[in-house]
Amino acid sequence: MSDTTQQNKDSRGVSRRRFITGTGSIIGAVALAGHPAAAQEQAVTAAGPIASGAHVPVLVIGTGYGGSVAALRLAQAGIDVQMIEMGMAWDTPGSDGKIFANTTSPDYRSYWLRTRTKQPISNFLGFPIDKDVPRHTGILDAEEMGQIIVYQGRGVGGGSLVNGGMAVTPKRENFGAVLPSVNADEMYGTYYPRANAGLGVATVDPTWFDSTDCYQYARVGRKQAQRSGFPFVFVPDVYDWDYMEQEAAGTVPKSALAGEILYGNNYGKKSLQKTYLAQAKATGRVTISPLHKVTSVSPAAGGGYTVLIDQINTTGDTTATKTVTADRVFFAAGSVGTSKLLVKLKATGALPGLNDQIGKGWGDNGNVMCGRANHLWDPTGALQSSIPCGGIDNWTAGGAFAEVAPLPTGIETFASFYLSITNNPNRAQFSWNAATGNVDLNWQTAWKQPSIDMAKSIFDKINAKEGTIYRTDLFGTYKIWGDHLTYHPLGGAVLNKATDNYGRLQGHSGLYVIDGSLIPGNTSVNPFVTITALAERNIEKIIATDL
Repeated sequence: MSDTTQQNKDSRGVSRRRFITGTGSIIGAVALAGHPAAAQEQAVTAAGPIASGAHVPVLVIGTGYGGSVAALRLAQAGIDVQMIEMGMAWDTPGSDGKIFANTTSPDYRSYWLRTRTKQPISNFLGFPIDKDVPRHTGILDAEEMGQIIVYQGRGVGGGSLVNGGMAVTPKRENFGAVLPSVNADEMYGTYYPRANAGLGVATVDPTWFDSTDCYQYARVGRKQAQRSGFPFVFVPDVYDWDYMEQEAAGTVPKSALAGEILYGNNYGKKSLQKTYLAQAKATGRVTISPLHKVTSVSPAAGGGYTVLIDQINTTGDTTATKTVTADRVFFAAGSVGTSKLLVKLKATGALPGLNDQIGKGWGDNGNVMCGRANHLWDPTGALQSSIPCGGIDNWTAGGAFAEVAPLPTGIETFASFYLSITNNPNRAQFSWNAATGNVDLNWQTAWKQPSIDMAKSIFDKINAKEGTIYRTDLFGTYKIWGDHLTYHPLGGAVLNKATDNYGRLQGHSGLYVIDGSLIPGNTSVNPFVTITALAERNIEKIIATDL
């Protein structure tokens, strides 16, 4: 029995909404994957923006999982924190009365400074589905880096705004390969439980799962996996399961059952805005400045660091440039954002003391997608919850964990869809391109082949057992595998290499990394619980010893 399955079983006697110790889902358009007023009241709003000339004790670059943990714990320790966020606050409804756009109807809110959508699934039933949209500081960044597209959340809450909320703790036997320098007893005894509690993690009620129309697709996935000898496991999530049951009953506005995921979720998902950031805001010590982008960090003459920040408008234009001084700086801009900034700062001489591990050890968490065409007697349902809640575990035997993902198109597709996380060993490196003034990533599409082979260890067997075939209409013309992207960027400032064993950057006292760039390329499951737990571990040590 897997750790996840055992945890679920052991916790059922506690309560139906059990807390215990992932992203991304996808729809044909999809993924990464209270009432309106109540949801908006819980949102974290900016109490900024930061003023040029300010001197702050702590500046946190980014408002995703690691940055949010750092801000909350520092504030609880009595330290004032300034958070800088490149994206918007996402606290103001659009003309439709909702903060976030629907996945099937992308608009100006959907993409980060693009004029055409770049959906994970590019085709459906043989037709391309991308469309023109106004350039805007939208919620989802489809950042094209060489031979891979990296999907990232933009806004206060970072990736928590756009993922499927799958909150998975890795099996303990796999942890040594994830973070070899970290004490597993401490993580599983203290920091994973702390992270799961802080994130509001819970698991779907199995009885409701077995009866509701919206998870027919997942039940088909379970049945077919088990018939081929693979274990199906219920996967924890940060969605409010009581709210989802009310959605199914028609007593509250629909969110997961309206297909919302890729471009934000208006009601039921417990993003960081409703958990860590809400608590941080309540301390009165945390200020968030949205639409601000850090461009430089360098040692200040009088101690601490001089930080240059561009303030931008909603079309991405710089409207002001600010200079502030921070005693300490936490890099929490995500794996790509932190890695790119540090590589630039080292190469241009702003932070010359950074070591040669900066930019190395980047991976895609082995992400690869595929679809299967089921028989007409195996419908997956026209109504599909956009929040995944189960997976197929073949990690030990075949190096793959496959999320049974939704395709909430509103029509019956007879399709099963999957996002696989695989044990892909390939790692890429960021490097400074002096000619273009940009940071490049040397990832190659061919490096996805191990992921495809590992995913095939599951789906070839299911197809053979069921007499079914792969879909070839989702990622282009006659293309089976979605091998062009990742939802789970990891690495680039690896723990105990680019930093010490608690995220202190080598060569510059008072600089820290506290996000997914610390994790070398793979977590064996959806990564945000591990990012959160590692941040809890590191910030506790930093507060105790450095502050």
